[in-house]
Amino acid sequence: MRRIYTAAKAQIMSKNKGKGKATPAAAATTPPAANTPVTLDKSGNIVIKILAKPGAKQNGITDIGLDGVGVQIAAPPSEGEANAELVKFLSKVLGLRKSDVSLDKGSRSRNKIVLVTKGASTVEAIEQLLRKECES
Repeated sequence: MRRIYTAAKAQIMSKNKGKGKATPAAAATTPPAANTPVTLDKSGNIVIKILAKPGAKQNGITDIGLDGVGVQIAAPPSEGEANAELVKFLSKVLGLRKSDVSLDKGSRSRNKIVLVTKGASTVEAIEQLLRKECES
């Protein structure tokens, strides 16, 4: 009796082989997310990873890497002065109002997350403006 049950179960399992499971080929056809410091979050806001360098002589974008956008800030890192200057500088570079750009995380860290409100711009446009500022 047991042999008949296991044989029947094995036959059924071989018929269902591969059904209901994601195949590796199907997963490979979907394009992977680009590893850039500018992304779109679930609520539609644009997220920019920032590597802040406060206390510089002038404001500027130093580099754009996978881990974030390097921004030098001409303000001391005390009492939020550098954070306010960062938001002001990014809004000027991106051509947006200061109210459209806000510091989300990292108020006391050099690694910061800046949000651009949805509808204000696109990820591609922001990346292009940041690269243009970095090259100049």
